[in-house]
Amino acid sequence: MIVTTTPQIEGRPVRDYLGVVTGEVIVGANIFKDLFASVRDIVGGRSGAYESALRDARSTAFDELASEARDLGADAVIGVDIDYEVLGQNGSMLMVSVSGTAVKL
Repeated sequence: MIVTTTPQIEGRPVRDYLGVVTGEVIVGANIFKDLFASVRDIVGGRSGAYESALRDARSTAFDELASEARDLGADAVIGVDIDYEVLGQNGSMLMVSVSGTAVKL
């Protein structure tokens, strides 16, 4: 499955547009991750726990996007947009949302 942010794939004309597909993941921030991230904020450096959670959430959202496109019989998803939002009280939840257009090449 080709997944791209571009509106077309060079040398591969779109034969059919199958519709918008999405993948969304919402993850809660663990209290221990919050504690360690707070320490990182004070002393500086990167927060490996948050980076890992973000990477996993993004990967899962892309997997859901591709699965939905496959179910429609798509060969590719074009025009993909990736959004990140912080939700919940005190920003305790992270949402990763990806969307794009499923197409038949």
